[in-house]
Amino acid sequence: MSEQIALTPRAADSAPLPQETVRIGSLRRIAAAKLTFCGLDELRDTVMLITSELLTNAVIHSGGAEVRLTLILRDASLCIAVNDGKAGRVQMRNVDGDAESGRGLALMDTLAKEHGGTWGISENGAETWCSLPLPAEKRAARGSSGSVTLGQD
Repeated sequence: MSEQIALTPRAADSAPLPQETVRIGSLRRIAAAKLTFCGLDELRDTVMLITSELLTNAVIHSGGAEVRLTLILRDASLCIAVNDGKAGRVQMRNVDGDAESGRGLALMDTLAKEHGGTWGISENGAETWCSLPLPAEKRAARGSSGSVTLGQD
């Protein structure tokens, strides 16, 4: 699955438009439907949370013209990637208990580790990704069939 949303160009310090944040929910629903269609319901809650965090970070922080969400089944794992098309420096923050934001990447790190997955950021900072292993029965059923874009096989 590969879906994108267009964003209105804006200054880096201004908030995204309300309709842009609504589109994050649309992409989440599309991703959830694709997971169900592919028999991966057991990953849905985790993938939806990771997807929300990655998309929200991209929409809020990139200032780019579009954001693309891609879900790919790669051998025995599901890769979730969000690309905002803007090179930059993405890093986890240390935040205190009163902070209203800044926990997204730390949350993704925790979820990835909890599920035996990994995550990372492209060299230029335009893409953030998370890879989660498929449940054991799905891994056995898939074997080593290479990569397939979710919903495209």
